[in-house]
Formats: sequence, C-alpha cells, structure tokens
Amino acid sequence: MVNSFSAEVQRVVVLGTGGTIAGKAASSGDNIGYTAGQVGVADLLGGIDAPTGVTLVAEQVAQVDSKDMSFEIWRQLAQRCAHWLAQPDVAGVVITHGTDTLEETAFFLHSVLAAAKPVVLTCAMRPATALAPDGPQNVRDAISVAATKGAQGVTVVCAGTVHSAVDIQKTHTYRLDAFGSGDAGPLGYVEEGDVRLVRSWPEGGGSQASKPVGAGAVTWPRVEIVMSHAGASGAVIDALMSAAVLDPLRGLVLATTGNGTVHHALEEAALKAQAAGISVVRATRCMSGRILPKAGEQLRDAGALTPVKARIALMLELLGE
Repeated sequence: MVNSFSAEVQRVVVLGTGGTIAGKAASSGDNIGYTAGQVGVADLLGGIDAPTGVTLVAEQVAQVDSKDMSFEIWRQLAQRCAHWLAQPDVAGVVITHGTDTLEETAFFLHSVLAAAKPVVLTCAMRPATALAPDGPQNVRDAISVAATKGAQGVTVVCAGTVHSAVDIQKTHTYRLDAFGSGDAGPLGYVEEGDVRLVRSWPEGGGSQASKPVGAGAVTWPRVEIVMSHAGASGAVIDALMSAAVLDPLRGLVLATTGNGTVHHALEEAALKAQAAGISVVRATRCMSGRILPKAGEQLRDAGALTPVKARIALMLELLGE
C-alpha cells in the first residue's frame, strides 16, 4: 500500500536536538572522529526540497550528543510536539536526533503523546561534514512520512525504513542501516518520496502519564537497570539501596537472560528490594522475542520491551502514582 501526500498539508515542523546528523569533523573522510550537535536544524534543512504543498518550519529544541540525552529535553520535546500537533495546519512533526538514545526518546514520546498525527524521528550515522552524509536523505524521507495522508503515531525513519517507536532498536554500531524492529518487522519503506506500508500505522500512546507534557514541575523517579549475567551477585542492588538516601531508588529493571531468567544471587537481592517497596521489572536482554510468563513468577516482566524501554515505562508508571 502506497500512501500519497495530502492536498491539505501546509506545514511540517522539524525539531532539532543535535546528534551525529548535526555533527562536524575536521575532514570529510572522518566518519567517527566528529563532534555531535554542531549544525543548527535550520541549516540542516538547507537544500532539502519539501514535498509539493508542504512548508517546513525549523525549531531548535536542544543541541546535544544523544548519549547525553536528559529527562528535561524529553519533556521539552513532548511539550513542543503537543503544541505543534494541536495546530490545524500542521500535518506532522519531524525530530532530528542522535542514534545512541533515539529508541528511548521515540518510546518516551510514544508513551506520553496521543499522537493522532505523525511524529517522526530521524538521524544519521555520518556527520554533516562527511563526504557522503546520510542525514539529508533521512530528513527528506522523514518529512515524506510526516506529510503522508493518514500517517499517525510515533515512528523512526532511517535508511529508507520506517520503524515503530515500540519496536525500534539500534542493532549496529557503524553501518548506515543501523536499526531494526525485531520480530515485528518494519512498518514500511520510503521509496522516492512515497511511503509503502507493510503494517498499519501505530496508534498514539499517551496512556502512561501526562505530567511530562504539562506545565507543572516534574520530579523524575529514579529507576536503574541491572544486568543478569554469569557470576552475577546482588552487590549492585545492595549498593543502590544503601546509597539511595538523598535520591531514593524507586524502581529496578533487571536485564535478564533468555526468557526472563535471573541469576539466583541477583534474584534474591531483587526480591529483597521488592519487599522493601522498590518496583522491580524483568526485561530480556535478547535482541528479539518477548518474555513468556510462567506460573509462580515473583517478579513481573516487561513482555517485549527492551530494558531501556522497560525503564521508561516504569518511570512513567511511578510518575503517574
């Protein structure tokens, strides 16, 4: 199924946050020794032709290496998305973002925005100064998705592929096609400006918490991730519990082996933490698949969510209490 642009499209808003796509290196041949977040989003749009009938609006929300993404930037993004999506002449929003934490930002926005219009994150694996940068094509593809009639929900566009915010994972450290959608597979593809869907558009989330989108102050609950592995112990959990006086620990995500399995020593410490009032969730560290629950489990599981997404879901759950 190929979707065409709406004749009613007037504006697509592009929000910049920095990342490799906005990075600069000393030479065009250097694709790894760059500094991220150097080029403004308005400059990134220079030379990119919008689809017919579409006017682009650029807004700089942040300018960071996405490895340093923060809760406050997430909140600003959610607020700016909500603002622009409410404008009747705005077809959708595009967000330029670094690849390191893109899947986390996408899942966060999916969780807090009831996006009846498209919110499309995009990125690059090469800096803007590269001999053959991938950013401009990714941005153009993302704009195409945002301007497509009937598009909705939070998605990610990279290397011509459209991914759902729920399924997206970074799967490679270097190649241009660095993302995958696991068992679910991609939503579709962008081919010469046309979007070909192979699955339905995702519905807007927005059910876990509304506080990040509101105007009031937010105290983010502290949730940590601890990995289960051969020879694991409960020492990390014990240390987190004892050091939580000034910044109380509210939740733990266990990055488990296989089908939610946890080293016995780590599990013992996690159960003690749970008994002390800490919310504990298991999320598999496997790249594909989901945790299939078994009878008698004492620690709940996050299903198909990865550990980093399970952390966001747990934070928002605690924030909504």
